[in-house]
Amino acid sequence: MDAEFWLERWRDGRTHFHQSRVTPLLQKYWPALELGPGSRVLVPLAGKSLDMLWLAGQGMQVLGVELARQAVEQFFDENTLTPVISQTPAGDLYTAGDVALLCADIFDLDAALLGSCHGVYDRAALVALPADMRARYARHVYGQLAPDYRGILITLDYPQAQMDGPPFSVNDEEVQRIYAGHSRATLIDRRDILEKEPKFLDRGVACLDTLVYRLDGAR
Repeated sequence: MDAEFWLERWRDGRTHFHQSRVTPLLQKYWPALELGPGSRVLVPLAGKSLDMLWLAGQGMQVLGVELARQAVEQFFDENTLTPVISQTPAGDLYTAGDVALLCADIFDLDAALLGSCHGVYDRAALVALPADMRARYARHVYGQLAPDYRGILITLDYPQAQMDGPPFSVNDEEVQRIYAGHSRATLIDRRDILEKEPKFLDRGVACLDTLVYRLDGAR
């Protein structure tokens, strides 16, 4: 799975993964992280998520990273925001108020930029990557965040043989394995959401859970 896969989805409007509301699990669990006002929060593979606006409303400095320029531009247009655009080594940075969206490949972010992030919110990134990319992603991103970072990770757990991803199934065993060494992943919620996800039912998935983790830097 390469960058063109996601760019094509945005071009074709196949973006059913975009949510038209703020994620309730984010609202429920983010306050417990107790990140200080002005903390920079990384939102990888951000799309045009409304969660970024909510995080900014909590006093965070949001840094979203999104490969598809179309998604970046739609975020600002749909939220009636006029961004200032600047160039960085990784890509163009669109900034409006406390939300900045970097149009770039997440793997192009360097240690200096990632190390400036003391928070992270990952709802759509880890589950968007195939198995052979997930460990590399975790090392590159989470292994270079501020050593004392805190964050929320949301994954899905379902029988992968019953449906091709994305979104992919990432169970607790895999989360613990790929985050070991640089992060502590604490499972704080697990709930059955199959009845709320008819697309999974229609494709023959027999069970579907959403898993919520608190992440803490452990380097």
